Formats: sequence, C-alpha cells, structure tokens
Amino acid sequence: MNAILLGQLDLDRFFDDLTPIEGIGLTGASTASDETTVCATIGTPHFYDDEAEVISRRSGPAAGFLHIWHRYGENCAAQARGAFAVVIADTGKKSVFLAIDRFAIETLCYRLDGNQLLFSDRADCVTESSDDLDPQALFDFLYFHMIPAPRTIFRNVYRIPAAHALLVDVKGARQFRYWPAEFDEKHREPFDDAKTRFRQIIRESVAEAIAGEAEIATFLSGGTDSSTVAGTLCELTGEPAHAYSIGFAAEGYDEMEYARIAARHFGCDHHEYYVTPSDILSALPEIARHYDQPFGNSSALPAYYCAKMAKADGCTKMLAGDGGDELFGGNARYATQKFFDFYHRLPAGLRRTIEPFCGEDSPLRKIPGLRQATGYVRHSRIPMPDRMESFNLVMHLEPANVLTPSLLAQIDTGEPQAHMRATWEECHAGSLVNRMLAYDWRYTLADCDLPKVQGATSLAGIPAAYPLLADALVDFSLQLSPDWKVRGFRLRWFFKEALRDFLPEAIITKKKKGFGLPFGVWTARDPALKRLAAESLGNLAERGILREDFAKKLIADYLPEHPGYYGEMIWILTILEQWLQKQAPKFRL
Repeated sequence: MNAILLGQLDLDRFFDDLTPIEGIGLTGASTASDETTVCATIGTPHFYDDEAEVISRRSGPAAGFLHIWHRYGENCAAQARGAFAVVIADTGKKSVFLAIDRFAIETLCYRLDGNQLLFSDRADCVTESSDDLDPQALFDFLYFHMIPAPRTIFRNVYRIPAAHALLVDVKGARQFRYWPAEFDEKHREPFDDAKTRFRQIIRESVAEAIAGEAEIATFLSGGTDSSTVAGTLCELTGEPAHAYSIGFAAEGYDEMEYARIAARHFGCDHHEYYVTPSDILSALPEIARHYDQPFGNSSALPAYYCAKMAKADGCTKMLAGDGGDELFGGNARYATQKFFDFYHRLPAGLRRTIEPFCGEDSPLRKIPGLRQATGYVRHSRIPMPDRMESFNLVMHLEPANVLTPSLLAQIDTGEPQAHMRATWEECHAGSLVNRMLAYDWRYTLADCDLPKVQGATSLAGIPAAYPLLADALVDFSLQLSPDWKVRGFRLRWFFKEALRDFLPEAIITKKKKGFGLPFGVWTARDPALKRLAAESLGNLAERGILREDFAKKLIADYLPEHPGYYGEMIWILTILEQWLQKQAPKFRL
C-alpha cells in the first residue's frame, strides 16, 4: 500500500475541540494549519483566486486551499484548478471537507464508521477488512471493467466522484457536485479566432505542466492527442522531446508506424519497445496488485512499459494526451449514436408504421439489405444511454451462465444500467454530442483512462500530467459548437482543422486505436499465458464467483473462436483473481 494521504478523525472529539488529524501521511502531501483549521492536499492545484495563488507559491498548495476555504467555504473547490485532492478539518465551522478535481486525476476514498471518519487516496487503506468485499462491486467490475464511483470493491468504503466534494458536519454527511460542467451551445466565434485561442491554450497548458521539471517525457501512440502534446513539447523546449511508444507484433494491433511518423515530423527523441507475451506474463500480476481495487483496462500494461522506460532514462515527469477525444468529439461511438439518433427525427406516425415490421421474427430480416435496416430500427429504439451498452460482454453472455447462484443472489444485475441512467440525467446539454461527452468524462476519463495512466506511472515511479485536460482547455471546449466537435459524422472536426498545419496529414486522417493489447490473440497460442488465465479462472470458480463450467468453456471454446472478443473477458477475470490473491486471499462467497 502506498497511500500519499491518509488520516482518521474522531468526529465527536473533533467537533468539541481542535484535534490533530491522526496518522496523516506526509509523503508528497502539502499541509497547513491555523488556530481552527487543518488542511492537507496532494496533486498540483492552482487557484483562480489571485491571493490564494500567491500564498500557494510561497507556502504550498495547502496554504492556498486554507485561504480559499476561509473565504469561500464549501464552494472553495470551484476556485481551484488542476489535479488535486484536499481534506480540510475546521473546528470553528465544526466541519470536515473533502474534494477532488474535475476529472478525479487525484482520488479520495473514505469510510464513516460511527463517529470515525477515515480517508485516503487509496480505498484499500480505509477498509476495516481487506476480505470484506462488496458483491455488487464485483459485478460492476465485470460489467464496466472498473468500478465506477462512488462504490469501491470494499463494503462501506466510498470514492468521491470527479468534480464532487463531501462535507461532514454536525448535521451528517453530504456529497455534492461543485462543478456543473455547463455547455454554452449558442456561443459562436470566427474559426480563425477560435483556432488561435485553442492553439495558445494548448501551448500554455503544456508549458505549465513542464514548469520546473528537469527531464520531461511524453507518451506517443501516434494518435492526434499524444502527437499534439509531443509536438508542442518540442516546440516549447526547442529540443527533441523524449517520446515513448509501445508496439505489438500482432496484426491489427501495432501502431508504431504512426508514432514514428509523428516522431520524425517533430524531431522527437523516440524510444520504442515491443511488448511480448512474456512481458505480459511477468507484469500482469504486478500491475493488477498495484491498484487499490480491481482495474481491468488492459492498456495499463503498455502504459506501464512506457513509463518504466522513461523512469530508467532519468525522466522526472510524463505527459499524457488523455482528454482530447472526450473534450472535442473523437470517439467513434459519438458518430455511431448520432447516426442512430436520426431515426427519432422521423415523424412519430411513420415510425409506428415501420416498427411492427422490424421485430426479431420479421420475415424482412431474410431479405438481403433489409436485415440491416430492421436491425437499425430495433437498435435506434433503445433509449440512451442503454443503447451504448447494447453489446456489453457480461450481459451478452448472460450473468446466469457466467456467475454462480451464490453471487447472483447478492447482486442486482440491473444496477449498472441504473447508475448509467442517473449519470446520463446529470449531463445538462442540449445536443446529443455534448451529452455523450459529459457522460464519458465520468466513465471513460475519471473511472477508466486516468486511473490507467495514474496507476501505470505510479508503479513505474514517475508522475504524469495531462495538459489536454487543463481547466482552460476544458472551458474552451464547453463553448465550442457541438457541430464543430462532430461535423456530420466527422469526428474531432475542429481539433483536426485547427491543427492541420501542425500535425502530419497521416496523423490527422488515421483511425484511433491507442495502446490496445493483443492479450486474447496471444493467450490463444501461448501456453504460459493460457495456463495463467486458466488457473486464475479456476481460482475464481473455487471462490464461488465464476461458474466452473463457464470458466472451462471460456478458455477451451470461446477463446479459440474469437480471441480478440473473448480475450477481453479473460483479461478482466485474470486481473480480478490476481488482485484478490494480493488484497483478499481468503475471500470466498
């Protein structure tokens, strides 16, 4: 366990008199206090309040937070920007305040146990028992491949969601969103003005991320985001940027050529590494056990090898390109769902006429060309956000075929969809595109991609920064027309057009892949990987989580038929078992 921020408060004693926060971890944490208040923070916060920014530079970010707490109270987090997690305990106001940044780059978990408040940046540091796991969280992990906040894998331990704060006072505990992410869809400005402002914000964001660092490195996948960051880094420093790329000797997975194009174009000092099955075999258990709860994004492994190389080369920070897709409309599903949404623009009477002929048993499905049309109608009728999870892997396989009756009896298989619908309702935007973006800020960024990079780089011993998630760039995207994000079905239209004279044309026109891992393909043909997977799935069956017949069928039958598809399921199950072996070895249902 490598918690940076860790503390415990006896609330009864604290509300009566100032009591020091017990056991607060100071490794990497900034602390400050005055007559009535104690503050601890991690991350790299800056402040919109000028006086707080001056104080922060002079005395540390905790002192800056202390200033805005006394000035703005529970609204203080809205005055902070950048990556942060903060805990403020104030006897004068008889309250304890916890908050994290807009995208949960830094995290805070907590447990309220009677009059005891325990908090940490890691969930496994505040649980009462490492074997007291939440069965519903196990299912959530299989559904999402991670566990969305506020639930964690541990019973009664919660994680503060992105852009949220928790206030604990004499009235109880109250969690609230401090940053509402309001889109201005009526804002318009000339393209050239927007382009100039956009390019300047990127330069300033990268410059702020590298300030004070000796040796900066950057991830380079060959996509638009990482290439933009790498190119800007070269431009700002006037030197070849250390750029790290991962390749795979597997057809359809390797993007190294695009990374090389970007590296040549900008003059990067390019470092390449090709991950092998033996690398997966050695690193998978280590990566799985590093996280504070099960985490199934397979791109964590290539990200780790990039960070490991950078650390070995003496680099002190890595820049990641995460955020561009979710701010500017770069994921393929944005165009796909926009296409399906066109159906709802048809007159209601016409739709009522069409729909009876488009059922699963419709004879039209036997006619070439009409099968696809009837499928389009059926899929379009599914409301958002359920439509985006229509092909969810565990639901496609059917939970009753995958999980033991013991686990099924303790969970609600509809809970993940209820969670998604509630999140969807929180996305206040007039356009479908912006609503999907805000939705992905929760599930894709805060709960998946950012923990991937944070975990991989922390395991390698090097911090990460995300210039494309700088608050100024986020605010800029909130004012950008949704039609400029996805124009027709063209993804990231403004982003690409604004950078057309900066990025190589091959990068502008390439299709996004990222650091996808050919785990299933390699597991199907590598005996050692297959043995690790089979043993992990067998152990999950012994724990009472996985049906034994399904565990065997997944390896013996499903994997050879569709390695890429079913390999993802095997990956998350293997990750789960490897995590359990370290964190909860005695867990059984």
